[in-house]
Amino acid sequence: MKILVTGFDPFGNDAINPAIEAVKRLPDTVKGAEIVKLEIPTVFYKSAQRVKEAVLEYDPDYILNIGQAGGRFALTPERVAINIDDARIPDNEKQQPIDEVIHSDGAPAYFTQLPIKAMVKAMKAAGLPAEVSNTAGTFVCNHIMYQSLYLTHTEFPGKRAGFMHIPFLPEQVLGRPNTPSMALDDIVKGIVAALEAIVAFDGKDDLKTIEGKTE
Repeated sequence: MKILVTGFDPFGNDAINPAIEAVKRLPDTVKGAEIVKLEIPTVFYKSAQRVKEAVLEYDPDYILNIGQAGGRFALTPERVAINIDDARIPDNEKQQPIDEVIHSDGAPAYFTQLPIKAMVKAMKAAGLPAEVSNTAGTFVCNHIMYQSLYLTHTEFPGKRAGFMHIPFLPEQVLGRPNTPSMALDDIVKGIVAALEAIVAFDGKDDLKTIEGKTE
């Protein structure tokens, strides 16, 4: 088995992005699965092109995109990506699409193809806060999740894709009072646990644990 794991470069006013920092520290194999690590730009469409090129080059079975969600305290696998770009801030090439459809021939939304509830259980078992998220936002994180799933539904059937958000690093919240963060070592530990769950649940249905929200 081969898993492509992507992480974004820094964006906005941050000089560091925990996504790529964590991805770079991942082991080369997890439970026998080869881990391919890829840095992608925080740029609409260009990020998707990098993922497609990597899929063609490495032929992974799974794609796990990792992105920063400043303000969240937990590791949060995403349930769904929506077919819209609505950028609150510009990307790293100053693009700021507002209410723009990502793919006119795509579904309104795509649900993850990863065992997100098993991933949450594994990360909690590793001693880390984790929960299912029902929104990937409308910036480049949602964009790359949607784009990856669009690829698996259109050009690469049989491959499976999904996305997970991670918190800020401690050094990112020095000027952000009352904002949660997580140590890089713990983020890496959590991603490894999530990858172990992906391997363990290959070809199986996800868990039916209670992870719903009332709001």
